[in-house]
This record gives sequence, structure tokens and C-alpha cells, in this order.
Amino acid sequence: MIALVRYMFTVMLLSQRYLAPLLLFVGLLAVLTSSDSGPLAATYGSASGGMLVCSVWLTMALIGLEDQTHRSVVVVTAGSHLRVLLGSVGTAALWCLPLTAAGLVLPLLFGSHTFTLADAVLGTEAQLTCAFTGIAIGVLCSRLLFRRQGYALLLALILLLAVLLAKGVSPVNVLLGDLQNASDSADLLGSTAVLLAISTGVLATAVAATQAISVRRS
Repeated sequence: MIALVRYMFTVMLLSQRYLAPLLLFVGLLAVLTSSDSGPLAATYGSASGGMLVCSVWLTMALIGLEDQTHRSVVVVTAGSHLRVLLGSVGTAALWCLPLTAAGLVLPLLFGSHTFTLADAVLGTEAQLTCAFTGIAIGVLCSRLLFRRQGYALLLALILLLAVLLAKGVSPVNVLLGDLQNASDSADLLGSTAVLLAISTGVLATAVAATQAISVRRS
């Protein structure tokens, strides 16, 4: 599995398809957090929203790198469709780690904030919650289930709006609401950890559904 993730990470790196979502993420941070001096919880909420969009983009780009023939060769080499899918998810999560680090550090450079350990933990939890949710959306809207990318993009936009606007249902909606209203990061560490666990379950469900449907179609 490690070798498979390393291979996919290298392919993504050489393709340079990571550049567009990476630049989008940094640009969003620059616009949303420039000259900001409010609570870091709200600032990290903005970073988490950017992470949601970029993780969807990264996942769809990663899975869409290979044509059907090349992917079949990778499946044979890896031993199963599930191993390749898990490798893709692991690679997408790995790509989100430097974005998470950027989301923690860049707001401190663009704005004026007092930084604590609780802020760092909260920011990490929040961004990973959105990253896992975004990866789940990207998997469901990937080439594994949609041959026509226009339909995949439309569904991705619908799901993004749903997780952002579904009040009290989506972990992302609950998270962003909590972050906007918080004054102390330490108060949200427990509830945000629960939301992170829920988003992990959402990702696992999306992977299982994608695996079942894609294998049935192949």
C-alpha cells in the first residue's frame, strides 16, 4: 500500500495537476484572512472552507489522471480495485497535509493574531474535517462512477452546496457555524474532534459505495 501511495503521489507531482487547487487555496487564504485580527477560530473557519473545495478538486484530479487501460494495469499490479481506491484516497489525504500546514501558518502571516496550542489543534481538526468530507465528495464524483466529467462536476457542486448549507446535518455546516461564533479555540476542541470522526465515517461510506458501484460496472 505504501508503494502504491508513493507511486500515485509521484504521478500527481509530475502531472502538476496539484498546482491549480494549491494556488486557489493560497489565494483564498490571502483574500479571506488578509489584515484579519479577529479570533483565530473564525479565521481557521475560512481556511477550512477553502480546504473543502480544494480537496474535492485534488481527489477528482488524482483519480482522473489515468485512462481505463492504465488503471486496469495498476489494479492488476496492486492486486484489487479496493487497494487502488484506498491508495487514491490515501494519496489525496497526503496532499491535503501541506495544505493544512499552510492553512495554519499563512493566516498568521497575512493577519495579526495571538497563536496558542489550542488554536493549532482546532485549526488542524477543522481542516481535516473539511478535507475528509471533500475527499468523500471527490471520490463519489470521480471518473470511477462518471465517464462524462460535466455530470461529475455538476454533482460535485451540488454536494458542496449541500454540505455547506445543510444546517445541523452536515459536519461541515456545524463546524463552520461553531468556528464563526467561537471566541476561545479551547472550547471547541472536543466538539470538533467529534465532527472529525463523523467526517471520517462519511469518507469510509463514500469509499465503500464507490467500490461497490465501480466493481459492479467493471
